[in-house]
Amino acid sequence: MSDKPEKADQLQGDPWVSLKNFTAARIAIGRVGSSIPLRQMLNFKLAHAHARDAVYSKLDIDALSDALEEFNLPVYQLHSRAINREKYLTRPDYGRRLDETSVEALRDQVPVTISLVIADGLSAAAVNQYAVELLRLLIPKLVAANTGTLNISLAEQGRVAIADEIGQYFDAELSVILVGERPGLTAPDSMSAYLTYKPRVGLTDESRNCISNIRPDGLDIRPAADKLFYLISESLKRKLSGVELKDRHGLLSS
Repeated sequence: MSDKPEKADQLQGDPWVSLKNFTAARIAIGRVGSSIPLRQMLNFKLAHAHARDAVYSKLDIDALSDALEEFNLPVYQLHSRAINREKYLTRPDYGRRLDETSVEALRDQVPVTISLVIADGLSAAAVNQYAVELLRLLIPKLVAANTGTLNISLAEQGRVAIADEIGQYFDAELSVILVGERPGLTAPDSMSAYLTYKPRVGLTDESRNCISNIRPDGLDIRPAADKLFYLISESLKRKLSGVELKDRHGLLSS
């Protein structure tokens, strides 16, 4: 296909072109007749492939375990009830609960103040890339502030709520989970952080606070770590989380 129709359409101008400086969304992409340009169609298909790859990416347990040794904290390798990725995607409830082997491993554990969890979610690629980097900024802040004891769990095939069960077995005052977000067509590598005060099985989303879109092209790692530390500190101080805990970090730092 010739580039001439694309160039002709671009010359017509588009009132949305100026907005492309502020978003990665697919706007002002031009048209060829009643369709979009070939180059944009191929870019869309490539982005869709990246998103599918992210959903099926695997948590790099060995690399994460090696990297986590620098924190000198207990690290637990756990697994949800979803035995594979297909079961994880078709049975979301399985990803929210631990399998029997993991439950047995967590029986009679020493209580901790904060249970840190790393789970694949819907983009293990994001977690593999950014989780340890964020913890390198967060954990020293928690230690310096004397927030209490910490441990780390790696949860394969895990969804957000799996941190509630893990935190419950550790009798944790607070659980924090770093988890891969559902990939978008411009962001296959986005990570979220959720925190829950007094985690236990059966809690729902209004009990949690969320920091989303953690990635270099979204909320960068350092401000994400600062925001998460603020929410953790406020949660422990006020003994609550979720809709009752307001994020005023941006207001205080402005």
